[in-house]
Formats: sequence, structure tokens, C-alpha cells
Amino acid sequence: MKLRFQRNIIGLSAFAMLAFSNVLVADDTMSDVTITSKKLDNNTYMFMGAGGNIGVSAGDDGILIIDDQFAPLADKITAALNQIQPGVPKYIVNTHYHGDHTGGNAHFGEQGTILAHHNVLKRLSEDNSTPTSALPVITFEENISIHFNHDTLEVIHLGPGHTDGDSVVMWEKANIIHMGDLYFKDRFPYIDLAAGGSVTGYRENVSLILDRLDNKTKVIPGHGALADKNALLKFKHMLDDSINWMRGEIEMGHDLATIKKQGVPAKYANWAWGFISADKWIETLYQDLSTKT
Repeated sequence: MKLRFQRNIIGLSAFAMLAFSNVLVADDTMSDVTITSKKLDNNTYMFMGAGGNIGVSAGDDGILIIDDQFAPLADKITAALNQIQPGVPKYIVNTHYHGDHTGGNAHFGEQGTILAHHNVLKRLSEDNSTPTSALPVITFEENISIHFNHDTLEVIHLGPGHTDGDSVVMWEKANIIHMGDLYFKDRFPYIDLAAGGSVTGYRENVSLILDRLDNKTKVIPGHGALADKNALLKFKHMLDDSINWMRGEIEMGHDLATIKKQGVPAKYANWAWGFISADKWIETLYQDLSTKT
């Protein structure tokens, strides 16, 4: 595997500072956010706050984090880490480029090393308004293994899904996986078609991951509470049903307005949420699948 060691200039898009959270990103609003910690095994934790969930490995080798939420929360995340173990993260893994998962990069990248897929570096580099410290230093094409805290963390890129630069992270011994935004627990996912995402690719990536899990695997979603294989399988069934339903609507010649008026299948009506309403999910399915049916 070829690794690229690069430092460039990074910026966060306006979307990245707004998406996936009902909490505004202004500093005064972020002051109300609490970072909560859930211990998953001896060395592994899940942090929840605003934005994407954070995976943490803390032990003899130091601290590694997976994603780092919004920039104004960096100090709070640091304080939560210090409750577990003194020190700063040696490694920061970005599951993709959106700002609710990479907003803390500039802070944590000052003393730690950021790792991500090539396309995360590419997309973060498109804006030149933020510090060099916020960019991935190590990038990879398909996967990379990190031997850390008596376990091996396999960082895996499966192809276009949520974006074109998604990774999931699997702890081999601990039997834990961080899904990034390839999993929104019990909610319609955001699929960023403008950033290389794919509806069918998203579904296939989830399917491939399910084949690697067992009934004891702890699943950290990008958004939502800790889950397991059965919960992820439920999410996969929703994806299957949504794709099959939309393909049927398109084959019958129904246009977007007609489908939106009809609404999503009743069994999935409660999967809508603040950022991905039923109409938004329909638009995403139609936009992508109508070009491939």
C-alpha cells in the first residue's frame, strides 16, 4: 500500500458546519453541549456530543480518536479524554470529510497525526482558509492497519457510499466497529451525491460490513446510540426496501412530484428526522436511481 504524507490548507464548507445536528454551530450554542462517554471495553470508548460520534482507544500506547465533531467542541472533547487518560491523541482517524466529523482537526492535528482516505484530503484541501494542522498527513487507497493499545484497528474504504472517501474502523480483538456515516441508527441517512456518494454503493457497503460482524459486535454509528448487528441489519432492510420501492415508482413513470405527494412507505415514515425529511430521502433516491434505472 502506498501512503501519502502531505500537509496542505484545509477549509470547511458551509454545509459541513450545519449538517447532521439540530444544534447550531455558533460558539455560544456549543457551550451548552455536553460530551458523554460510554465505555465499550478496557481500552475503547464512544463519545457523543454534537455531530458525529467519536470512537476512542486509550491505553499503554496513548490515545487515538475516530472523528472529532465540531471545532468549538475541541476543548470539551479534550477534557472528556482527560477523564479517561491524561495526554493528547497521537492519532486522529477521519471517517470522511464533513465538518461535523472533522471540525476538531485543526486543534487535534497540532500534536497528533491525522489519517484518512485520499479523497478526504482532496475535499478538505479545496478550501484554503484554515490551518495546515487540519489536514490528513497519512492517506490510503483501500485500507490501513493501526497496531495500537494491544489491538489492531483496520481502517477500511469500500468505495462510494455516503461520500467517495468513507472509511469504517474495526477493532479486531475488541470486536467493535465505528461505521462513520455509513450508519445513521433508525434514521434515513444523508447520502452526499455531490461529493461522490451513491445510494446503491451505500447499501452495498453496509451489506459487506454486515458479513464481517457477529452477534456480539458493538456497532458505533455515525449518528445515534450504540448498536449491534441486528440494528444495522434493520437499517440495511430499510435501504433495500427504499431502493426497491423507488425503482418501482420510476419504472411506472412517476415523476418526483408525484412520488413526494405519495410519501415514503408507511412503515418507514418515522425514520425521517430534522436534516433528512421524508421528502429529502425521496429526492436523494430519485436523483440517483433515476439515472441508473
